[in-house]
Amino acid sequence: MSFKIQVVDDSAMSRRSLKRVLESDGYAVVEAEDGMSALETYHLERPDLVLLDMLMKGMYGLDVLAKLREMDANARVVIVTADIQHSTKEMALEGGALGFVNKPFVAGIVLDTIAGVLGEWSQQNGIDGTTN
Repeated sequence: MSFKIQVVDDSAMSRRSLKRVLESDGYAVVEAEDGMSALETYHLERPDLVLLDMLMKGMYGLDVLAKLREMDANARVVIVTADIQHSTKEMALEGGALGFVNKPFVAGIVLDTIAGVLGEWSQQNGIDGTTN
């Protein structure tokens, strides 16, 4: 089973970079460029995990996180952002985010964070989600 990850970022360059890293590690990737399309794509695709930018046009990342958690209380979301304020991280984690990766991101940190979140979820649900 290959995990499906949704990348939500208004920067096409960030989406491409993350997609390349994720696909090279065996993940399936779906993309969204803003909050509204993120919610629609999540509803249609039901990804195993969402990588969510905080600062996007139209809808702030914390608002998207709240809506995702309303749609699916078990949504697994990792925040990927250039905002390094401790208060932002606290708000995201309190809002239900399961991880936090700073931009500019380092591929190994992104993959380790994802593996940690999905590995814990897989163990809790008895699922083998190996990607390779």
